Amino acid sequence: MAQIYTSVGGRKLTKAIAQLDGVQAALDEVVFEIAVRAEEILQQHRADGHAEILVEEGRIDKYVVLSDDRGQRAAMSIEYGRQASVIVREDKRGNKYLDYLPEMDGLYVLATASNLPKKRKGKVKLD
Repeated sequence: MAQIYTSVGGRKLTKAIAQLDGVQAALDEVVFEIAVRAEEILQQHRADGHAEILVEEGRIDKYVVLSDDRGQRAAMSIEYGRQASVIVREDKRGNKYLDYLPEMDGLYVLATASNLPKKRKGKVKLD
């Protein structure tokens, strides 16, 4: 009878396979292609936003990320859309004012770039 090993050298078999040079090279290629397509899609819709496409690397995995440094969950709104809302903003002098954000359909930048189905997460409501 055959014996099936679930680990190699003390590591899980899936982790050992994922760390192979050929697997990592293929992952680099795929991540690069997705990032380039995502950047192209984002550029088609960018007016003056701060959003950008980044590639993040974990210990084994690599991630294509839609990032927006404004801290207002704008990346999520760009990907999935948002409901119309009014938010309080503050200028450099500390003056507060209301800002109206119109409803926006999602662009599905990452989903489209990676050929994944566009799953609607519900429009983001900024509070």
